Order: sequence, then C-alpha cells, then structure tokens
Amino acid sequence: MPVADLGGVSLNYELTGDASRPVIVLVNSIGSNLHMWEKLCPALAERYTVLRYDARGHGLSSVPPAPYTIAELAGDLLGLLDHLKLDQVHLCGLSVGGMVGMWMGLHEPRRIQCLILANTAARIGTREGWTDRINAVRQQGMVPIAKATLGRWFTPRFQNDHPSEMDAIRSMLEKTPVEGYVGHCYALADADFRKEIAGIRARCLVIAGTHDPATTPDDARALHAALANSEYVELDASHLSAWERPNEFQNAVLHFVAEEERKHG
Repeated sequence: MPVADLGGVSLNYELTGDASRPVIVLVNSIGSNLHMWEKLCPALAERYTVLRYDARGHGLSSVPPAPYTIAELAGDLLGLLDHLKLDQVHLCGLSVGGMVGMWMGLHEPRRIQCLILANTAARIGTREGWTDRINAVRQQGMVPIAKATLGRWFTPRFQNDHPSEMDAIRSMLEKTPVEGYVGHCYALADADFRKEIAGIRARCLVIAGTHDPATTPDDARALHAALANSEYVELDASHLSAWERPNEFQNAVLHFVAEEERKHG
C-alpha cells in the first residue's frame, strides 16, 4: 500500500474504486487500522472512490510520540487529502474517527460534502477513564486491553458465532503500538464538542449501536438532536457496528450519500 509523507507523520493508505467518482473517506476507531472497513469496501467501491488509512500511531503509519489531539488527527487527514488532491469528500468516521469528522465539520466545512458519524459522541468517556487506560496500557501493554476491548466492540452473540473474526480483531489490537494507542487516549481525554456541535451545518447521518456501551444510543440521540441537519439510524450491534452489521451499515451509508449526491448533482 502507498504511504503519504506529510512531514511530521507518514500515513499508510488505500484508495480503491473509480477515481472519477465522488470520494468517501473512512476514519478508524482507536486501536484499529484500515482493515476494520474490510467488509464495507467492496460495496462502497462499486459506486464511489474509497479512501481509508491508518491513523498516526496505528497500523503501518508512523508513530509520533504521544500525546495527540483531535486537531492533529484531523490535520493528518487534511494533509492526506491535499497530498491526493482531493478537494471535497464524504466522511464516515467511527468512534474517534467520528470526532475527527466533527472537527472537520466545524473547522473545515468546505472540505466536507456530508458526514456519517458512527458509534461516536460529542464527548466520549471521561478524562479520568482515559487517564486510567493510559496508565494501564503503559504498564501492561496491549494484550490485556485487547481482550477487554472485544467485549465492548461486539455483542456476546457475535463473539461466540465468529471466533476466527475475533482472533483477527484481537491480533489487530495487540499489534497496535502502545505509543499510538496512548496518543489517541490523550486525544479522547481532551476532546469535548458538546458546546460546539450545533455549529456543524453539513448534512449528517448518526449511526448508533443498540448494545454499544462506549458510545450509547443515548449519546447518539443527543448528537442527532444537537445537529440541525441530521438523520438517525440504530443497528442491532455493539461499538464496531461497521464490522458486526456490515450490510445494514453500508446500506445506510450508500443511501445517505446517494441522497446527498442527488441534491448537488
């Protein structure tokens, strides 16, 4: 896969689909890499250009020293878009990826055609909770947190029915560099868009997971209520809904983006 050297960081990325078509950017959750979108890419790439990438400190991208901020993560994405000469995109972000999308909607609205904010919130967790996680990962590494994360990311039924997939996701988490994971924890500890979120004017789709303990349906409904031009979809899934319910997730995204394209086509 190609790597974009953006100065202070190098990002591993993949661009698929017909380059003449509109672009959908997929922005990952903490602890994952671009392969978390594997189940969606074939269907999305049939209609659009799909850009996915490893955030700083994750996958095959470089690992700058922690801490990171949401503004830095969004700046990495802006650098990648400029590198690829992509002016406007549809952005789909999950969890911290959704917060990157919110930052873009607030600070770089010209670059965003529409936003899909999945399994995310204007404020995720607490500073104390993220500080505890930083300390735990610094002391114990990624193996214990990987095991605990599976319980948050997937429903018990899905875990039981897909053991090989759980092995693959666990491996992805365990291979995430500690410094990169901790850097994202710092970003989430500081990020709070609750007072700003109403300023987003882009059309937004909010996707929630009924069983998500990390960004609950109540969090998602609060986000939906704060966004003036938004729609709400709830899936029978936990936190990583794009993996657990890929068909429903991609259908919601495809319908939403198609409506946006029709409005501006």
